[in-house]
Amino acid sequence: MSKFLKLSALPRSWDTAILGLLAMVLILASTTTEGFLTSLNFSYIFSNTSEITIMAFAMTFLIITGEIDLSIASILALGSSMLGWSYQKGAPIWLAIIICLVVGTVCGFINGFLVTKVGLGSLAVTIGTLALYRGIANGILGENTVNEFPEAYTSFGFDTFGTSFMPKTMPLIIFFGLLFGFLLHRTPFGRRTLAIGQSPEAARFAGINVVRHKIIVFTFTGFMSGVAGVIYTFRFSTAQADNGVGLELLVISAILLGGVSIFGGVGTMWGVVAGVLLAGSVESWLTLREINAQWRTIVTGILLLISVAAPVLVAKGKERREHKALKS
Repeated sequence: MSKFLKLSALPRSWDTAILGLLAMVLILASTTTEGFLTSLNFSYIFSNTSEITIMAFAMTFLIITGEIDLSIASILALGSSMLGWSYQKGAPIWLAIIICLVVGTVCGFINGFLVTKVGLGSLAVTIGTLALYRGIANGILGENTVNEFPEAYTSFGFDTFGTSFMPKTMPLIIFFGLLFGFLLHRTPFGRRTLAIGQSPEAARFAGINVVRHKIIVFTFTGFMSGVAGVIYTFRFSTAQADNGVGLELLVISAILLGGVSIFGGVGTMWGVVAGVLLAGSVESWLTLREINAQWRTIVTGILLLISVAAPVLVAKGKERREHKALKS
């Protein structure tokens, strides 16, 4: 019971630290970099993190259960390729979007089936499907790109509401954020997710169908990767096989930076949102400072290491303080 209380308290402490770090980055960037504290730049930050945020909402559930999906960016690319291919072949744009979402959902289900029913590790499975789904996308479009989409849809991907900094994708992101936040923090589904992450065996003894639950979460993740594929396609007005390369690491680092434990069982949705905004703000800051892409990649790696190590260090620090308090 005491272990559970410690795990429950951890995200709150780390969320506070992340919010403080986010505030510090915003203050430093705005005072040292011209153009950071502008509506145009914040519009870029929100737009550039759209797909990351969308995929992070579902991936949060997956990591909390103790699993991972490295194929999400490849699912995005496959869904995007199918969207472009089907539209190019004469399908209405609404049908092409549905095809993209169905492809993402099926890919997520396949990952979940292989992990839960076949009994393979999620890391190994999704490394394999990362290459498989990207390879299928290459087989569909090859080196070709599809970039002729209706203007109403492409403007949804990158345009803002009037002269504000709010992208047109923001209402969709807010909707999914509220939905997944409610699922995680206010429903039995969320409680089952946390219970499975803390102890799959105990969850089974409590009557939770762990296999079915994980398949649902993997399928959720695939579906949200399909949604991200739609947004990515319209934002860049391009469907091609190499869309979203490397996004999986950005999603995972943002989630872990937001306080979700890589070992499972711990996490909050508001922490993930803060992690995404922190990563996006740092990326924007470095870009405005004209730091080259190689250094930005190094910073992303450092953030990933911090996101893994910091919560563990925070937990150990709390443990030491509690131990001293008990001694005294």
